[in-house]
Amino acid sequence: MATEEKNVKKKQLRPQQKKDKKPKEKRTKSTRRRLLPIWLRILLVLVLSAVALALGLMIGYGIIGDGDPLDALSWSTWQHIIDIVTGETE
Repeated sequence: MATEEKNVKKKQLRPQQKKDKKPKEKRTKSTRRRLLPIWLRILLVLVLSAVALALGLMIGYGIIGDGDPLDALSWSTWQHIIDIVTGETE
């Protein structure tokens, strides 16, 4: 009988619990206005990456390698490096 009384009490509590709960308020969907559009962010990342690469080349070639920093950006320097790597020497 004890289990039957517990079951009856549980059934009686369930409707009361549902009534006690407050209805959930619906959230209003707010749109977030971005400062920079996604396409501009991607473009900005690409440009900043290219600038960082160029600065890294100039620092590595000019300061660490004791050469002229602007020579790191010239095509003749890269052609010479490609010739050394591929084994084409004149």
